[in-house]
Amino acid sequence: MDEFYYESIDKMEKAGVRRDYIVGWASGYLENPRIEQQRVTDSWEAGYSDGKEKNDANFSAWAQQ
Repeated sequence: MDEFYYESIDKMEKAGVRRDYIVGWASGYLENPRIEQQRVTDSWEAGYSDGKEKNDANFSAWAQQ
């Protein structure tokens, strides 16, 4: 694993980002297969897309209030 992965996950956890976004992001980043359709949430889908693109700039929209 590279440093970007660990730093991104750490930033998201410290910012209070929704857990399913983080799991989606990690899954996309690691190029894991998608989860079953009935388990997909909007935040997981957004995280998966961002992770696949190796993008950690959009996670703040998914921080829990």
